[in-house]
Amino acid sequence: MGTVIHSSKEYVCVMQLHKPVDEDRLRQVVSMFVGTIYQKPPVRSSVKRSLRRKRINKIELLEYTGKYALMIIDCEAGTYMRKLCWDIGLILGVGAHMRELRRTRTGPFNEDKGLVRLQDLAEALYRWREEGKEDLLRRYILPGEYTVCGIPKVVLRDTAVESIVHGATLAVPGIAMIQEGIKRGDLVAMHTLKGELIGLAKALMSTEEVLEASRGEAFKPERVIMEPGLYPRAWKRRTG
Repeated sequence: MGTVIHSSKEYVCVMQLHKPVDEDRLRQVVSMFVGTIYQKPPVRSSVKRSLRRKRINKIELLEYTGKYALMIIDCEAGTYMRKLCWDIGLILGVGAHMRELRRTRTGPFNEDKGLVRLQDLAEALYRWREEGKEDLLRRYILPGEYTVCGIPKVVLRDTAVESIVHGATLAVPGIAMIQEGIKRGDLVAMHTLKGELIGLAKALMSTEEVLEASRGEAFKPERVIMEPGLYPRAWKRRTG
């Protein structure tokens, strides 16, 4: 799902310096890249090489040997670690490149929880088919609602669910609850009163505007996950 692909990432990165520098100087330069940075993707990349703004939430220098620097980086999706290492080396004046990289988190999924190998899934499926035991499948396969735990949410009334599943825009009367801080243009997750994920929508109103309004279109569906027919229709069929 796009919410996972475009969510924040965490990496463990080994940067190789072309010449040794003082560790205090390295830490000083590394700290300069925390926050909003400007970055142009590397020559070998799958996107257009235009200057982009990206946010780095954290860079932690775990170990430094004089040649290799082991770092943990928490950053916005689309941030290139190769370019980050190159830029750090440029500021240091000695040059640097990325030696090794491992992604340890994507959105709510990390190596401690939510990430499994394909081999693990294959073994879980075999266990279910051959032994009738579904404990591993239940452990490895998480509900779809887990993928949107990091984005704002709006809860719909039961009478509005089926119309949204069929492509209608969510109007204010169909909203049962709404999270604080939503702004126009934000991507939100639509849920039922039971907590089921309906889909994703773009906010046409802010939280404050929704709370003050009695009518009007508030959220435009971008992607619907729920299948039709699970909730009753709240509109009349045309006859004739």
